[in-house]
Amino acid sequence: MTKIVGLIPARMKASRFPGKPLALIHGRPMIEHVWHRAAMYGKWSGLFICTCDEEIAAFARSKNLPVIMTADTHTRALDRVAEGAEKCGLALAPDDIVVCVQGDEPMMQPDMIDAVCSPFFEDATVEGTVLGMHVVDEEVFLNPDTVKIVHDINSDVLYTSRAPIPYCRTFTPDLGARRIYGILAFRQHYLKKFTELPPTPLELLEACDSNRICGTGLRQRVAFYPNIPSFSVDSAVDLKIVEREILKDICWGKY
Repeated sequence: MTKIVGLIPARMKASRFPGKPLALIHGRPMIEHVWHRAAMYGKWSGLFICTCDEEIAAFARSKNLPVIMTADTHTRALDRVAEGAEKCGLALAPDDIVVCVQGDEPMMQPDMIDAVCSPFFEDATVEGTVLGMHVVDEEVFLNPDTVKIVHDINSDVLYTSRAPIPYCRTFTPDLGARRIYGILAFRQHYLKKFTELPPTPLELLEACDSNRICGTGLRQRVAFYPNIPSFSVDSAVDLKIVEREILKDICWGKY
């Protein structure tokens, strides 16, 4: 039976918001919100926080949240996740599924995990996926903190950019624009292959891991997800938005 393991990468030295994994949202560190929401997905073989920071690890242990220590040399989340997958103790087979749940998505919903995992069981050729949320707001479309996706007719990623793509004269929700939401999944062998490739120029330019995949001839399937009020945390300003909006979502009060 295929194992599904979840890994939540987190580090204190985030360039735009140092210390954000432990920033409080209604009295709980952000990383705790992410873990409990991800844990609502019922098909995990294991779910772990992976970090290079003892401060994060100490908090996780104090709450009995499984934690894996990783190297402090990783600059990309997927490299940290790949190390965590090797160290998780579940003896993953090449075709087992590794899910990266970014630690700055405190409003994630458990059905998002189903969305990124379903393509593996629907199409045997799929080896990597990324959650693509429908963009309905022009402000989000234009925001460089939001990474947009262009995909082909098979729903495989062609390119990701912080620029507003695809081009349009006037934005409307009917454009079908999608943004990367911080949940990605890989067959274990595919994740390992990804981390063995050097970063590509467009990956570095856009600061987005997915461009290493499409830029080297590999494929990543977009797992489509409707727009819902769900906000990532890139800055202290975002934290205030989340504090307000998280009270309205379906997971609030369930953990």
